[in-house]
Amino acid sequence: MFTLSDQPILPQTLADNVRNPASGGFVSFEGWVRNHNDGMAVEKLSYEAFEALALHEGNAILQEARQRFAIEQCACVHRTGTLEIGELAVWVGVSAAHRDAAFQACRYIIDAIKARLPIWKKEHYVDGRSEWVNCQQCQHHAPLPLSESDYYARQTALEDVGPSGQDRLKAARVLVVGAGGLGVPVLQYLAGAGVGTLGVCDADNVSLHNLHRQPLYRAADCGQPKAALAAERIQALNPFIQVNVHPEAFAPHNARQLAGAYDLLLDCTDNFEAKFLLSDVAVETGTPLVQASLYQYEGQLQVYQPQVSGSGCMRCLWPEALPEDCADTCSEAGILGAVAGVFGSLQATEALKLLLGLPVPTTGELILMNLLTYDVQRLQRPQAPQCRCAQQLKTEDSALPAASTNHVGILAHAVPPDATWIDIRDSGESEPLPHSDWRACPGEKLLETLPLVCPTGTPLVLVCRHGHQSRYWAKVLRRNGYPHAYSLNGGFAALQEAVCQPV
Repeated sequence: MFTLSDQPILPQTLADNVRNPASGGFVSFEGWVRNHNDGMAVEKLSYEAFEALALHEGNAILQEARQRFAIEQCACVHRTGTLEIGELAVWVGVSAAHRDAAFQACRYIIDAIKARLPIWKKEHYVDGRSEWVNCQQCQHHAPLPLSESDYYARQTALEDVGPSGQDRLKAARVLVVGAGGLGVPVLQYLAGAGVGTLGVCDADNVSLHNLHRQPLYRAADCGQPKAALAAERIQALNPFIQVNVHPEAFAPHNARQLAGAYDLLLDCTDNFEAKFLLSDVAVETGTPLVQASLYQYEGQLQVYQPQVSGSGCMRCLWPEALPEDCADTCSEAGILGAVAGVFGSLQATEALKLLLGLPVPTTGELILMNLLTYDVQRLQRPQAPQCRCAQQLKTEDSALPAASTNHVGILAHAVPPDATWIDIRDSGESEPLPHSDWRACPGEKLLETLPLVCPTGTPLVLVCRHGHQSRYWAKVLRRNGYPHAYSLNGGFAALQEAVCQPV
């Protein structure tokens, strides 16, 4: 609890209130009035606070500390009025199961109090002069005459938005799953647009390698929960909206409950399990879904609207969930940070169009864009007649299909002598083939090309860069009449020492 006091601070009493039987560590900070400031002798000082705002901001800081650090209790008291040299001006106490969390939380609280609290300090010097100090920080937290209509003025000037459209946005509830490269621009633009309730769902902490594409966070935030940090930053961006924090993974045990509380879902995740789960939940709950994916310099965008005829879900294209290792991750393939910003902005645009009732021509399509060349492909994503989204299966108690995790593979030295080796890499990433008997055929052309050159009973060994995509395409081929399709684990990167799991 944060409090202001015009009476002397009693550290022992405060410490007794913060200590907890579950705590193994207790850390406190005491700030005293000193007898100098910038080389000048000080006789005393005075503190003046904007009480209502100071109490609100102080308690918000303590709440942030509880969310960010594994602590049991925390408290802060700040003096007001005139204080003599040596008097206690501010006290912070934190208890936690482990000392490290207590130290970090205490440091966070006192730094935030110093930077953010609307409290002004007046130094009284020995020579009779006095002056206010640190006001350059406090002035930014003074109450401002904020006007909600002024905030959205440039947006409501649009004929398709206007006051009524802004009211629609204010009434909307949007869940953003993932607060990373895609989620950061999505959250910033939806908050700025005035979406009334935003949910932030993410179980990860900030890492240093996130920062080049997730500029909502700072280097000092590393190790802290993304969901809480993102919520804090976008709440500061727009004080007129509500932000809900869901510091957990979007998983089968909580998916329906989370999705059921919102009008629109945005998939800003980086794994297939979550993407298929979001698609399945969108089908079951009838909730529109905006999805995006990233790879190096390119990305994909798709919108699923359950109530629109012909709008296909992910399983219309891929009836079985894709395994996690069918594509390289960002850590393996790399990614240009600005690409995440572009596609996150596109997701936010599609979300706002849905909420405002504007045309959404991306529904039923898969948009692929390469930002190196600005080549754009629009692929039809029709609704599969046998898919459950077409049959509108939305029962609350139906089980979500589990993502497939089966791997296929074969030891390099165990490949049958009559097997056909196929390089499925794109032409732009292929070196010369190791042997004249090898065939080159990019993965997306396999089903079209193979029947022309290979009988269905032919043993096939698919090879890609790292063995991820070859596993996926080997499974696809097996479902399409090639029971002896295999993947070389490790791909070309590990061709000499490939270790593959037998089917």
